[in-house]
Amino acid sequence: MKAFVAEFRAFAMKGNVIDLAVAVVIGAAFGKIVSSLVDNIITPFIGLLLRGIDFSGLSYTVGDATLTYGAFIQSIIDFIIVAFVIFMVVKALNRAQKALEGEKEAVAGKSVEPSEEVKLLREIRDSLKR
Repeated sequence: MKAFVAEFRAFAMKGNVIDLAVAVVIGAAFGKIVSSLVDNIITPFIGLLLRGIDFSGLSYTVGDATLTYGAFIQSIIDFIIVAFVIFMVVKALNRAQKALEGEKEAVAGKSVEPSEEVKLLREIRDSLKR
């Protein structure tokens, strides 16, 4: 039993499992942000453009069964909106990351002129080698 607990503890404390847990929590929080953006800002704006068209009420009845295909169509539209918003956010983040990497490369690429003290110490070193 102790070996089983030790093995489980080693598994649970691996870096990948911890990283995955953090990613899930951050992903859930990011999902709430995107859902809020879509539900509270994007969807009402699109509703204004489409003059309040809502497909969720469309249905077809066959006998006792009701096929609510409008809810399916509305879900597809909602998915497309969410996917587009996520695409735009990721695109903006990638652009910002590339800009930061470009700044880092520019800073790293600049040659820094040595100070006067360093130059003097190099001259002394070179003269001592002779």
